[in-house]
Amino acid sequence: MNSSNLQTAKVCHTAPEQILCVLGMHRSGTSCLTGSLQEAGLHMGVIHTWNPHNLKGNRENQQIVDINDRVLAFAGAAWDKPPAADIDWPQGEMESARELFASYADLSPFGFKDPRTLLTLAGWRQLFPHLQYIGIFRHPLAVAQSLANRSGMPIDQGLELWYEYNRRLLRQYREAAFPLLSFDDEQSLFQNKLQQVLGAMGFDATRWQGEFFDENLRSAHRENEGVVPWKVRRLYRKLQRLAA
Repeated sequence: MNSSNLQTAKVCHTAPEQILCVLGMHRSGTSCLTGSLQEAGLHMGVIHTWNPHNLKGNRENQQIVDINDRVLAFAGAAWDKPPAADIDWPQGEMESARELFASYADLSPFGFKDPRTLLTLAGWRQLFPHLQYIGIFRHPLAVAQSLANRSGMPIDQGLELWYEYNRRLLRQYREAAFPLLSFDDEQSLFQNKLQQVLGAMGFDATRWQGEFFDENLRSAHRENEGVVPWKVRRLYRKLQRLAA
């Protein structure tokens, strides 16, 4: 990895005092988790609250998504074409991120969510060493089938993409453990675990009403629609063992 830009980038001193990043792959419950955090008191800035593929909104800040997309494009990668290694951010994108978070300096705790962040995390960590994390994952077939329904992505490609995102999730967790949730838990169990996590992280769990988890918006995976490769099954089991 050529890390010259990451090594010379200035740490952002004008930024929210507490920054929480939601980590997880596309179609894995990140929107539900982020909406729940927002309900419990997390500041998000300007975010999407509706789109045709997520009726409650993907809760993403478009400026952050754009930064991630440009960083990936600079490396010849994309959300569905992950880079082989950590990315050397262009200095201009470092400045864009620094300026954006400076505009949110008075909001704390401040949070953001974009699944692409798992692919661009090195730069965010360099800019904001005090970055905190919460993660979520979902059964690989459920994700692959959701991507097939949304984008026409072949199941085998979706499973490989699941692996690339979630191996990065596991790597970050192993560096420093953070709350990790499974979106495969049934509704009451998921909500109970999330409420405990919110309290442990210092949020007012009494403000959270659980409205962002809707069983009707979560499709179940069907085992007969594809064969999950061994490495994907093994990674999923590892994440299950680590989940709250």
